[in-house]
Amino acid sequence: MRKRLLLFDIDGTLIHSGGAGIEALKRALKERFRIEDDLHDIEFAGMTDSGIVTSILNKHRIPASAENVAAFLDSYVHLLSNELPRRKGKLLPGVLELLEKLKGRKHVVLALLTGNVSRGAQLKLGHYGVWHFFEFGAFADDHHDRNQLGPFARARAKEKHGREFSADEIDVIGDTPRDIACGKALGARTIAVATGSWSRDKLAQHQPDILIDNFSDVDRLIDTLGW
Repeated sequence: MRKRLLLFDIDGTLIHSGGAGIEALKRALKERFRIEDDLHDIEFAGMTDSGIVTSILNKHRIPASAENVAAFLDSYVHLLSNELPRRKGKLLPGVLELLEKLKGRKHVVLALLTGNVSRGAQLKLGHYGVWHFFEFGAFADDHHDRNQLGPFARARAKEKHGREFSADEIDVIGDTPRDIACGKALGARTIAVATGSWSRDKLAQHQPDILIDNFSDVDRLIDTLGW
């Protein structure tokens, strides 16, 4: 069968971390810059970690230099490892069964396209026991603009599999309009899943190629999407 590259988002798509990421960011801001902020006015959904940190620094008039962003992210990752076990997070419905079934299909390549930095992605997915399903990924370490991440994932797929994946062989799967936009920027098929903070109706306005409620009906989903 023709190979298919599936690029999954993490937060709101595969897992809910129970707020571990936001709490780690708040604690990092306090630890690194002595500033307390509940971050209620910072946009998180679909943003890259580096983009979020830049927004926080700009809000507090701290130079968003490469050094300051890197230092903030170092603190964040360290604190995230502490926060994950304290939170009542979870894998989202059907995710484990879906990944187990897809992993056994030789024509399917499982990878990540996420706004998380790579260390944060590994911590989160490792905590919920699914990191090993993914061969590689594109992360916030690669670029602060999510729409620029697709080519990194595509290049790593070529490096791993010795072939170029055409746009019509790629699916970008996520729970926010930014995931949809990222997939469209790559020319991929966009699959929006309404398991995050955006409702089905709101996601529909951004015209994904496919819109689903969740991954719970695994066999039907695999059959419908040709996976």
